[in-house]
Amino acid sequence: MTYVVTEACIKCKYTDCVDVCPVDCFREGPNFLVIDPDECIDCTLCEPECPVGAIFRDDDLPEGQEEFQEINARLARVWPPIIQKKPAPSDADAWTEVKDKRGLLEE
Repeated sequence: MTYVVTEACIKCKYTDCVDVCPVDCFREGPNFLVIDPDECIDCTLCEPECPVGAIFRDDDLPEGQEEFQEINARLARVWPPIIQKKPAPSDADAWTEVKDKRGLLEE
């Protein structure tokens, strides 16, 4: 099993999860993070650290978020690793409650 970053992360991109990952499985894109499923060891540490609740086990993905399993796997192959916490985008708080952000994902 692996963990998956879902739509709630788009445009928020808080990196609290990165600090606790023991295997550095996070990858960073312009406005989203993904988890490399080949690196994730299912340790559970990242899930409670996400301030917007964007991280789920692959077998517990909320309805409508299933495509993010493929998105994480695909983008993890091309985006660079992120191994240290960074400041969130200046407008991240304004995006935390916004729904239907899939079209805003910058690949």
